[in-house]
Amino acid sequence: MKALYLLLLLAMYVNGGLLDRSIKTALDKIHASLNKHRLLSIREKMHSLKSKVLAKIALSPEKKAVLEEKLQKVTKIKKNHVNVKGDSINEINERSDISELLFQGDIVLTDVQAEELIQDAEGKRVKRQAFRDGGYPRTTWEKGVFYSFHNASNKVKSVFTKAAQEWEKDTCIDFIESDSPERIEVMIEDGCWSYVGNTHKKQPLSLGDGCESVGTAAHEIGHALGMFHTHSRHDRDDFIMLNAKNIQPGWEDQFDKETKKTNDNYGITYDYGSVMHYGATRFALLYEFVKRLCLTAKVFEFSATYNDEYTMVPYDENYIETLGSPFISFYELLMINKHYNCLGKCRKTPQCKNDGFPHPRDCSKCICPSGYGGDLCDKKPSGCGAVLQATNTYKTLKDVIGDERNTEEREDFEKCHYWIEAPAGKKIEIKIVSFSEGHAVDGCVYAGVEIKTNKDQRLTGYRFCAPEDAGKTLISSSNRVPVITYNRAYESETVLKYRAV
Repeated sequence: MKALYLLLLLAMYVNGGLLDRSIKTALDKIHASLNKHRLLSIREKMHSLKSKVLAKIALSPEKKAVLEEKLQKVTKIKKNHVNVKGDSINEINERSDISELLFQGDIVLTDVQAEELIQDAEGKRVKRQAFRDGGYPRTTWEKGVFYSFHNASNKVKSVFTKAAQEWEKDTCIDFIESDSPERIEVMIEDGCWSYVGNTHKKQPLSLGDGCESVGTAAHEIGHALGMFHTHSRHDRDDFIMLNAKNIQPGWEDQFDKETKKTNDNYGITYDYGSVMHYGATRFALLYEFVKRLCLTAKVFEFSATYNDEYTMVPYDENYIETLGSPFISFYELLMINKHYNCLGKCRKTPQCKNDGFPHPRDCSKCICPSGYGGDLCDKKPSGCGAVLQATNTYKTLKDVIGDERNTEEREDFEKCHYWIEAPAGKKIEIKIVSFSEGHAVDGCVYAGVEIKTNKDQRLTGYRFCAPEDAGKTLISSSNRVPVITYNRAYESETVLKYRAV
């Protein structure tokens, strides 16, 4: 009976133009915040580039074979759906009435930006730098980021303020609540979205229903500071493979990328743990099909509307769960500090260890990669955790974090930091024994364990948050491995075994 009902709904959409009317409804709903005619025009222009984007994302036969091999290797994880409104920006926005009007899922483009992207796709664009547009540095916030709240709940105000503080505390960028005519206006509209960069007028930033998390707010603020998505970098194909057969039909243009001529990332490498990176299953097939059928009647079968197959697969498949991070990464902080000319302000710089860099707000201190702390990045971060010594025999690390009595999501993460160390010249083998149930979502945005066995300690480590990860084994590149556990929903338990090898 349900299948018949869905088919009838589909027929209504096809024959009665309900999809077009649903888009009109969405446009009418947000007309006070955005220019509906301009958005529709941009959307139509971007969709007209579909064939060019398809050519960009097409894989050669050799790469298709590599992708299939990697899909066989990655752990098949049964995803949890913790928040009924959606566990990621793209899930929330795909359920909204505005999703088809946004670029790459959550970006509102200016006319200039849209024209630049179109010219780029057509091979006509001149060079621009990084996430700068042709007006750089005019698109930065040279006197600080001014913001105000409009129809924002206390929760939205809280998460936005905390996210702004996360960007502010490790950069030279000030965030000032103000009624300046040139400001971000934080509001509750349909979905999570923002403009990119400073538009030099009042510009909306929406944290709608389901978007009320610090990680989501940090992502949207990242756009407002001038950042596009990490997975649209010109070099993204060196780090991830697109599984085009699992992308929703009609959404292929959302996977467009920059070119070498238009994208300079300040010499900073790709970080799978970027807060500006979407999760591995974004824009997967089944959800959008059912959403279209059910849009008018609002009869969502949330857990049944995902196929949980991957649309983006990292070349290093151990990073599959890391994509879609809730945390601003070290490399993003370095990039935004370069973009806003925060570096070089210190006449006398500290001797930062472990590849930290001088803090633009306090020249006696350093900004540290995750897992490192102290003024010079030479200590384990303060708080819970311990320094553990690995020997030739296995030892066990068991960590329990969170609050099993609290069934609500919390705004703030609890974190514990461990350093596992081995004698000089040795490496460390770490085996995941178990991770508790209930937190397996893209990006491990509610709870997880980060294990930093990677050679470049500035990169985000591998994150895991699923019971299916049990048995996975990692070998370090040195005789120290930072391990970070974190939680903001219920309680999570991590059990690891480790030894020196």
